[in-house]
Amino acid sequence: MRLSPGNGAAGIGSPLLALADVSKDYGGVKALKNISFAAPAAAFIVLLGPNGAGKSTLVQLLTGLFVPTEGSISVLGHDMRRDPVEALRDIGVVFQQPTVDLELSLSANLSLHADLHGIARDRARELIRDGLERFGLSDHAGRPARTLSGGNRRRLELARALLHRPRVLIMDEATVGLDPASRKDLLKHMLHLRDEGILVLWTTHLIDEAEQADRLIFLNEGAIAFDGDRAEAIAATGAETLEEAFFALTRRRLKTD
Repeated sequence: MRLSPGNGAAGIGSPLLALADVSKDYGGVKALKNISFAAPAAAFIVLLGPNGAGKSTLVQLLTGLFVPTEGSISVLGHDMRRDPVEALRDIGVVFQQPTVDLELSLSANLSLHADLHGIARDRARELIRDGLERFGLSDHAGRPARTLSGGNRRRLELARALLHRPRVLIMDEATVGLDPASRKDLLKHMLHLRDEGILVLWTTHLIDEAEQADRLIFLNEGAIAFDGDRAEAIAATGAETLEEAFFALTRRRLKTD
């Protein structure tokens, strides 16, 4: 069952994240078309779509970099357009392109993030220590981020995204450039976070990364082609695999647009 977007502050049973008829135009080109979905806590939701489907545009809207041309986005009941500071307070994000300062130490990267969120120094030190320990980075705390492997840089970005204890975590094509072992490790962390009550929204064009999702949203040419779980996608198409179901549903959408 899919939750409907709610109104007011989020309470028990209310969605953490709600989009209602969200569209985004760039110079007359509609990058997103009437996107609506709502998502609860403790969910691993994979937004799956080919390159150019609109995933990055959606992430830009969800992280406040741009505003929708039409429609609304709310986080824990806070409207992104009317109350962006409160809405963004409960969002953590790891972008596709690396964003750590490679010349700063791991601890300094996290300390800068804590300062941006107004976290008191004593509390920040505690959170930084816990974050580095959680992701196996304690031994590297004083080293420049440039000394880390690609997988460990992603772990650092994840520790940073979670430092202010967000309820919603957005992972935008976060495994690009990682080796298979690092990809698997990052996905394992997502499942642990889901089990801790965090809503994880994971965008990807790689179908194998969607296999363990609680819910799948197929995005194609800026529109939702499917919203449901793996079994529902396969049943809707008569496919034998998620890959076959994905291609069938997105091709069907293309034919009917």
